[in-house]
Amino acid sequence: MNQKIALITGATAGIGYETALILAQNNYNLILTGRREERLDAIKQQIESDFGCEVFTLNFDIRKRTETEEALNSIPEKWKAIDVLINNAGLAAGLAPVNSADVDDWETMIDTNVKGLLYASRIITPWMIERQTGHIINISSIAGKEAYPNGSVYCGTKHAVEAISKAMRIELLPFGIKVTTIAPGAVETEFSLVRFRGDKDRADQVYKGFTPLSGKDIAETILFVLSRPAHVNIDNLLIMPTAQASARDFNRK
Repeated sequence: MNQKIALITGATAGIGYETALILAQNNYNLILTGRREERLDAIKQQIESDFGCEVFTLNFDIRKRTETEEALNSIPEKWKAIDVLINNAGLAAGLAPVNSADVDDWETMIDTNVKGLLYASRIITPWMIERQTGHIINISSIAGKEAYPNGSVYCGTKHAVEAISKAMRIELLPFGIKVTTIAPGAVETEFSLVRFRGDKDRADQVYKGFTPLSGKDIAETILFVLSRPAHVNIDNLLIMPTAQASARDFNRK
């Protein structure tokens, strides 16, 4: 393979899907992972047909360590020269105070946002170290910079992503591997729909009265980060809609 290879977790929707499209347009072959096999198959067919690049898919649940390790270790040798790892898989579950939140929601967020990122990184980073090159992009959130009520555990997981990324940057420095954290504000994807368990009306209220970011906005930012010269690393980016100034301050019309 002469083209660069990017592995994107959580690639079946939102930021992951849009990033797959934009990287396919820019000469990347793709390893796409996700839990929805039919969606993965459809995206693979779409991208290979539209852009002529190669796509390798892995259907597994990143929350499950053994499943994740088996899936990633099954990557064929020719695909293991991964240039870019985008740890995008993440979610919020519920919006409730610490005294009444569903503990299963906490487990889901911690397992996906923190442990899943670590599981994937643990498998892929040794391959990058062996080649002395690579770029890891971890998708964080404004919730990794601030805390807000009823989001204690989600904010905690994204603060963890920020801390892990900073440490990874130092740990991987001797090997020429770049690490970038991208922290979006309000992005209209399936995020709120998942958080509110499919309640579309409630999810729509999150974005009412202003223009939120789109998955494509973040994908374009990822492409910018990846297109910097070898001597330039974008360590940390916070990206907000114009109508948003903090985790809770919006200019709604």
